[in-house]
Amino acid sequence: MTALRSALFTLLLSVWTVICGTLVLCTYVLPESPRFKSCYAVCQMWRYGFMGMCYALLGFRTQLQGRENISAEPAIYLAKHQSAWETIALQIWTPPAIFVLKRELLRIPFFGWALWGLRMIWIDRSAGKAALGKIVTQGQRRLAQGLSIIIFPEGTRVAPGHMGKFKAGGARLAVRTGAPVIPVAHNAGELWPRNAFLKKPGTITVRFGPAIDPTGLSDSELNDRVETWIREAMRELPPVRR
Repeated sequence: MTALRSALFTLLLSVWTVICGTLVLCTYVLPESPRFKSCYAVCQMWRYGFMGMCYALLGFRTQLQGRENISAEPAIYLAKHQSAWETIALQIWTPPAIFVLKRELLRIPFFGWALWGLRMIWIDRSAGKAALGKIVTQGQRRLAQGLSIIIFPEGTRVAPGHMGKFKAGGARLAVRTGAPVIPVAHNAGELWPRNAFLKKPGTITVRFGPAIDPTGLSDSELNDRVETWIREAMRELPPVRR
């Protein structure tokens, strides 16, 4: 049954992505400001469809903790990265928000086309310091435009029970701009492992931490605080209930 549900989810999500990706392409004829708003609205509709399929087909349930810590003003969310699920779900609760993402995602048909219209910050991971500089310069612009930014400081998905090395991009952006940093922990990888076709039903817990003021902190000090909070929060999250 899990295999059947996972296969049906993949099929329907593909169809939904083509439909919404086509609608996004239609928004590209609009001027820049209404284009972004229209594109974001279509993509938010796609996200809600994605979450509905996760609920109805995969049996995913969500327990949200720390909702009061979600900022009404532009903020930087530094989140644990375990699966593909959180790259979509987090934007449901933090709108309007964008991601820092790898350039290769822009090449995915329909899905990648939508990313072009969302003011995402895309980077070339092999660019080193140039990629870090791009996060800071473009991140400053996005925050000034009223957008929050979601960053996965580990850089890639890490299996449950492990922590990756935190990269400096998000912390440096926060120190340069003074934007509050909100750490995010979750256990989505327990149900949707990295690159896994089979998704297991159960309850995902997402915890938003209190905002951290970067004033007076160095990049490394801020990163250490975020990593410590996420590490402790991951230990405290309730077991995934199936």
